[in-house]
Amino acid sequence: MSNSVQTTLESLRARYKPSVIDREIIYYLSLGDGPADKWTVVLTPTACSMTSGRVRDAHCVLKMRADLFTRMLDGSFKPGAIDFMTGKIKTNDLNLLLRLREAFGM
Repeated sequence: MSNSVQTTLESLRARYKPSVIDREIIYYLSLGDGPADKWTVVLTPTACSMTSGRVRDAHCVLKMRADLFTRMLDGSFKPGAIDFMTGKIKTNDLNLLLRLREAFGM
């Protein structure tokens, strides 16, 4: 699964819309149980970077299965309130999670 997660995250770079971000925002993505399924994503008004593992304290944490994350990116899965209420998707900041989606056109 780790190569799949890395490939998925790498594909996001080309979709990044820096104009959506007005300050540095750090996201921690937990997309599975293995260490290769944990990523830190740093968005700034000029760039985005992605690093394996938990590198810094995050403003927003997203926890979900890697296959759902991939489906969300390709448009075949549209998260709804029920996904958060049932724990399929977990986050500490819904507003920043929405900004992540907006920054990558998801």
